[in-house]
Amino acid sequence: MSIDTHQSGETHPARPRARALIAGNWKMNKLPSEAAAWLRELQAALPAGAASGGSAKAELLVLVPFTHLPGMAKLAFGTGIGVGAQDVSSHASGAYTGEVAGPMLRDAGATYVIVGHSERRAYHHEDDTLVNAKVKAATAAGLVPILCVGESRAERDAGAASTVVLAQLAGALEGLDLANPAALVVAYEPVWAIGTGLTATADDAQEMSAVIRDALRERYGAVGDEVRVLYGGSMKPSNAAELMSKPDIDGGLIGGASLAVSDLLAIAEAAA
Repeated sequence: MSIDTHQSGETHPARPRARALIAGNWKMNKLPSEAAAWLRELQAALPAGAASGGSAKAELLVLVPFTHLPGMAKLAFGTGIGVGAQDVSSHASGAYTGEVAGPMLRDAGATYVIVGHSERRAYHHEDDTLVNAKVKAATAAGLVPILCVGESRAERDAGAASTVVLAQLAGALEGLDLANPAALVVAYEPVWAIGTGLTATADDAQEMSAVIRDALRERYGAVGDEVRVLYGGSMKPSNAAELMSKPDIDGGLIGGASLAVSDLLAIAEAAA
């Protein structure tokens, strides 16, 4: 498959790299009672010192359904394991039946939230304008948005991958100031590799992550160097080390492999 390249024509010194982020996106899986058992299993399996954040090789985060948040946040409190949500309303409050606002998520214990996931774009028709509003709503509530961008198989085959991704990135970040690189995460998730078992090669994933990095650097200067860019297309224990060895991939947004504690920990180990 072809990909259009985006070359800045510049060379950059080795950038500072934050601790890798391994974010498990459970999607619509597990009951709250099952989630509690899963979290206890994870805590028991972590190496000594890792649960307090002292020696873990990666920051661990679990993005769960809304119903799970209070219980999971209570169990995870003080362990160094983060809990986040999978979506956020663009509104802070009001007559919006069925939506959940950023302040509600924050009060329930969430620290991160996914914004613009391809499934939200496809099934709920979220466009860049709405994604932008959700990024700003998350930030205003003190949540860190995990902004998802990625191309379809047809767009990649047509050589338009970076054009699509850069347009999504620009639309989502329009008007967003960023002084702290820890206040934003970007996840590159090629749509054709989500839930299909297909995975971009490590070189392809790095190429697109570098495209994103150049855009972040252009928009935010040195701050853009430190924003974590994750890969989010069928990362699993067998390919995680190769993907995260690349210079612009700072972790993973993990789907199915995050449902098993052993798989998530194996991916976290690969972040070394």
